[in-house]
Amino acid sequence: MPTSDYAVRAIGLQKRYKETRALDGFDLAVPYGMVYGLLGPNGAGKTTAVRILTTLIRLDGGTAEVAGYDVTRKPRMVRRRIGLTGQQTAVDDAISARQNLVLFGRLFHIGQAAARKRADELLEQFSLADAANKTPKKFSGGMRRRLDLASSMILAPRVLFLDEPTTGLDPAGRREVWQAIRELARHGTTVLLTTHYLDEADKLCDRIGVIDHGKNVVEDTPDGLKRRIGNERLEIVAAESDDLPAIAELANRAASEGTEATVDEARQAVTVPIADGVQALTDVATELRNKGVTAADLGLRRPTLDEAFLQLTGHATDDEETSAV
Repeated sequence: MPTSDYAVRAIGLQKRYKETRALDGFDLAVPYGMVYGLLGPNGAGKTTAVRILTTLIRLDGGTAEVAGYDVTRKPRMVRRRIGLTGQQTAVDDAISARQNLVLFGRLFHIGQAAARKRADELLEQFSLADAANKTPKKFSGGMRRRLDLASSMILAPRVLFLDEPTTGLDPAGRREVWQAIRELARHGTTVLLTTHYLDEADKLCDRIGVIDHGKNVVEDTPDGLKRRIGNERLEIVAAESDDLPAIAELANRAASEGTEATVDEARQAVTVPIADGVQALTDVATELRNKGVTAADLGLRRPTLDEAFLQLTGHATDDEETSAV
């Protein structure tokens, strides 16, 4: 029985589509029991990496192991230990939710009785028991996606791959899927998900790997990525545009060493990096009051994952690219 500290391990992955390098020396290490997010713009190589790791396509260079098995030399052993939910749902609208799960169980060569038992367990786990006898065409987007997740869990895989799991869902549907993913992780499943939704990665992932042009950019926790662009910021929105110079002067007094305030005249806002948020907020509020300057808004702002991603890659996650990855 292979042993490894990592549920997913890739070293120097290479994949080329004609003249396009989809993956160009990509590395990945995901410990067991983690929700790991692979983040990047469209065309960055996220889906290509998942397809290699799930044995759907062959790598051109490098090595990869999933659940302790080499994806090239032991693909069948890998498939027995993973689940995969792609960007499009795979459920059949013509049969009920329970029948869908039983069908998947039979496709995995589970006996009829065992498939029915497993279907009922999954319907309960994914909060679909009340809809077990309804067809998916009557489901909301979130319910359909949860059923799709359930189908990928028929064999209780050690590692679950989710490729853009909430694409096209409304906010309520996305929250339903997030909750289902959290439950899977709580029960010990290692989850690797690709996404270009930064709020999704922020809320779900223990660690995030940023990929761009088929290469690693950085890996860290969500908070760690945010800290890379600085600490808290104080934002003051002026009630009157004429007050901007005075507000900027006050903000610069509170600025962290080596930084200065930025002025957004369109928003009538002044933003400045600060070291001690609460103290700076209190001091600036007092000074504004003493000088008779009215602020329309005054508050502390933490860096967002969007800002971190933009600084790290130079563009947003939903930039369209021409590569077929």
